[in-house]
Amino acid sequence: MPLLRALLEGGLDDPDAVRIGDTAFSGPELLGAASVVADEIAERPDPSSPVAVGATASAETVVAVVGALLAGAPVVPVPPDSGMAERAHLLGDSGATTWFGDRPRDVTLPGKRVDLSRRAGHEVREATGDGPALILYTSGTTGSPKGVLLSADAMAAGLDGLADAWGWTAADTLVHGLPLFHVHGLVLGVFGALRTGSRLVHTVKPTPENYARAVREHGGSLLFGVPTVWSRIGDDPASAAALTDARLLVSGSAPLPVPVFERVRELTGQAPVERYGMSETMITLAVRADGERRPGWVGVPVAGVECRLRAVTDGPDGESVTTDEEVPTDGESIGELQVRGPSLFDGYLNRPEATAETQTADGWFRTGDAAVVDADGYHRIVGRRSVDLIKSGGYRIGAGEVETALLAYEGISEAAVVGEPDDDLGQRIVAHVVCSGASVDAQDVMDFVGERLSKHKRPREVVVVDELPRNAMGKVQKARLRRG
Repeated sequence: MPLLRALLEGGLDDPDAVRIGDTAFSGPELLGAASVVADEIAERPDPSSPVAVGATASAETVVAVVGALLAGAPVVPVPPDSGMAERAHLLGDSGATTWFGDRPRDVTLPGKRVDLSRRAGHEVREATGDGPALILYTSGTTGSPKGVLLSADAMAAGLDGLADAWGWTAADTLVHGLPLFHVHGLVLGVFGALRTGSRLVHTVKPTPENYARAVREHGGSLLFGVPTVWSRIGDDPASAAALTDARLLVSGSAPLPVPVFERVRELTGQAPVERYGMSETMITLAVRADGERRPGWVGVPVAGVECRLRAVTDGPDGESVTTDEEVPTDGESIGELQVRGPSLFDGYLNRPEATAETQTADGWFRTGDAAVVDADGYHRIVGRRSVDLIKSGGYRIGAGEVETALLAYEGISEAAVVGEPDDDLGQRIVAHVVCSGASVDAQDVMDFVGERLSKHKRPREVVVVDELPRNAMGKVQKARLRRG
């Protein structure tokens, strides 16, 4: 069954079915425009070679990506704000031979513009094959970005799992303003609509006003956002009030702070649902539309996905090592999250050793994330095992849990927790915080966390900073915060 099932089966026939900013298509119009791109790709010397797309938040990006999928050429979405060195790495590593969209001066590949007015006069079907449909690049927090190979079948399986979890159907109108170069914005936020047949409204910019307008004017029912989007909506009661007519509010890509969760629930009348996934796995955990909504918890495995936790211990050199030991489902014990199912990637491009490192001997994917699971199967992510699992005073502590507690403190708008060497504790918990107003009292912050979590989880030091160091994807670079 094709990835873009509804689009290819004649669905989305509303003239306003796919709206990107001020540009709207019906499904057949989108298919006709994308077929022109597919024909251009097929005319290249090597039609199966990867295609780079300057992934701006535009109708041109959607048409180019869909066209490449129709032609069977792997798509390399290139972030529009990427620098010259990053672009050079993505293009060189992927082997892309053509650039679609506005071409930066430093890009020497043959370039093609997308003409939204053109339509192919013939029927085009989605190409079939076992190769990758997307090459998505990781954020490069542990070296140069790696190309994640995602097949059409893997994306289809992941989207079907989410459709089941969220009751996502052709009756919905999906609204979001997320970037079109990663899983959240492109796969879930575009391919999801073209598979389920739901209408799509991409707001280009994810502002509270744009989301409110999309609900009022276009009947938005399913809304996607990252925590920053929901935080800004929580600060805009007038826009938030318009979202009461939406069916489901979804938050992802990072943990949603509890105060933001509560504020959105207060203003809209419904709590957001959270989910968890990676480029390598699609979305593996999600709070169901009919499930309990708990702040900080990302739900249960979606249909077709299995998850397990394995214990983490100290290796011979003091490093964290994952064992084969099961972790109790008590909602407190931390282990490495491992998953398996049909939505997993096919490996890292030209990185067989890196791919092998992610696999267990019995066929599970090692996410590298530390998590807890309770008796009901609900999961909470506490951070990356490599940087967010802190060993202090004989305890293993997830930095994410401490960060969530810190964000509940009035006056703290951002928080990043790291472990630093300590002669007594092994590692001491150090909190780096950004204040939204006046500076905070460090001891009061430490006491605040100690009252909400176990005493051993409280920070031993609080450092106020103007901003947290982040990479191009917005992820905090904790290595730059460590001082020892």
